[in-house]
Amino acid sequence: MDVKNNINFSPILTIILIALVTTIGSEIKLVPFEDAPFRFGLGTIIFLLAVLIKPVPILKTGIITGVTIVLWRVSLDYLFMNEELLTSFVERFPAALFYISFAFCLHKLNIELYKTKPLALGLFAAIFEIISNMIEEAFTLLFVTKHTIHTEEFILFITIAFIRSFSVVGIYSTITIAEQKKQVQQLLSIGSNLYVETMYLKKSMDHIEQITASSFELYKQLKPLDSNLSTQALMISQEIHEVKKDSQRIYSSLSKITTTKSLDSTLLSNLLHYITAGNKTYTEYHKKDIHFNVSYNKNFYIEEPIALLALLNNLVANAIEAIIDKGTINIAVNITKNKTVITVEDTGIGIPKTMLPIIFDAGFTTKFNNDGNASTGIGLSHVQSIIERLEGEIAVTSDETTKFTIVIPTHKLYRGDN
Repeated sequence: MDVKNNINFSPILTIILIALVTTIGSEIKLVPFEDAPFRFGLGTIIFLLAVLIKPVPILKTGIITGVTIVLWRVSLDYLFMNEELLTSFVERFPAALFYISFAFCLHKLNIELYKTKPLALGLFAAIFEIISNMIEEAFTLLFVTKHTIHTEEFILFITIAFIRSFSVVGIYSTITIAEQKKQVQQLLSIGSNLYVETMYLKKSMDHIEQITASSFELYKQLKPLDSNLSTQALMISQEIHEVKKDSQRIYSSLSKITTTKSLDSTLLSNLLHYITAGNKTYTEYHKKDIHFNVSYNKNFYIEEPIALLALLNNLVANAIEAIIDKGTINIAVNITKNKTVITVEDTGIGIPKTMLPIIFDAGFTTKFNNDGNASTGIGLSHVQSIIERLEGEIAVTSDETTKFTIVIPTHKLYRGDN
């Protein structure tokens, strides 16, 4: 019983919260004409935005919201205006009709199907608001006041409905886009890490292949000399072969993830934003004051965003570590028809000229943890491997600033449907 209550509590609390916030918002009103029987408030905007953001039973939410608004206004009338309860209830009841009618229309539409179609959603919401307002107005004319709406008032009536509805849809779309960008950034970050791990796995598989061949060759050499030792060598070869097959299965799955097409819609501008945003956090972790400058001469959809993210993240992270306390990192992308030039430049301590020829060698690192163990970062050798896979080249200079220059054939980065 307790578990059931816990499960049901959250939706009920959400509905009540929506009803209360809508009730408060509905008290902020715009009265377009003196003595007009209708008033425009923030209640509709809050209600529609709330049910779009938070999935709740819309019809139930509309009924509870309508009842809450009526009870709130009747209570205020009774406490501060000394009105009779029945008279006040009749005057305030049209507001409940509006929210119930509006929620009923949204419920019948099934707005979940239109959340990705802002124009259609805005149009339907405006029409439903007009219908609900007409129901509210009809009740008001019959039981509260005999005021008749003129043509000018009716046009304003419709205009406000469209403005409010499309404003809400616009706000919701903005929130949704921001959330989608955040999710894409997280996916790219995960994909980048997996991409690096895939490279390590591929390297290990190459070693396993060599060990398998060597152990099998040892078996052939031992076979005529010692059957027991040759049998052991063969068993070792078979066991290594099994490890190789397992590694191949893992590598195959990781490769599918890291080359997925679901991220092909990543714009260069967005990717550069993800890199700077993520590395600003890394900068704060190191308690440094670093300014990022980003430039590009053309925005385009990237063919392999994960690969580009992996190598740029590594270069920018290295730049951050090279800066003592305060400095600047410049990231520039210049695309032409045949080649794309990417530069990452920092004002850090620089690289000694004696080390420049070996910084791309496998295993090279100048970073060690407190225990004296070498850094587990992907390293410049793997950056170079990524670039070579993209048929590109990388070079470095280190004078007053340290500058990495990457040249990649444009067709390797630039999607054909840009």
